[in-house]
Amino acid sequence: MNFLLKSVSFVFHPIIMPLLAVIFYFSKSPRYLSFDVISAKITSLFILTILLPILTYFLLKTLGKTQTIYLKTTKERVIPLLINAVIILLILKRVLPINQIVELYFFFIGTLISTITCLALALANFKASIHMIAISGVFMFAIAFSIHFSININGSLALMAIITGAIATSRLHLKAHTPTELIFGFFIGFIPQIILMNYWI
Repeated sequence: MNFLLKSVSFVFHPIIMPLLAVIFYFSKSPRYLSFDVISAKITSLFILTILLPILTYFLLKTLGKTQTIYLKTTKERVIPLLINAVIILLILKRVLPINQIVELYFFFIGTLISTITCLALALANFKASIHMIAISGVFMFAIAFSIHFSININGSLALMAIITGAIATSRLHLKAHTPTELIFGFFIGFIPQIILMNYWI
């Protein structure tokens, strides 16, 4: 059981969630986009949201600034969150500007707001769950996506709800977070996506 819950936390690590949201969008969207465009976007995002954060983690670990990829203390979180905010700004400027794919642009705006909020809380010595921030942001984006395109994706939404619950359970079981930290994380990810729905739906 312990191994299974650890696997949930690892498989659905926050760094992969933005890329999963983008893949979800391209797989479900009725809007036509050429294969070359989709491939270029996914490749760029893979480099920026997965490879670069992993390399950054190893650099910070070498410098003694972090101990694990889960960033267990608020002190460990500050530099990675700052770097993540810069990466998201780069994505918004170069990979997904507003005049190309408006839905994904506002998804990443919401992700940026959530990241900055999490950073502010870390500076205030409060450790909101980054796992919950990531999954709840993607979950709300999927709900907004289904409304926007009037597509029935109830199966996907049900699966995301199960994954959300599994992540919360794993973080509690592993004593990585308190219930309060999980609740804060959920709403930090969820609320910006709800607010930004008004700009693209």
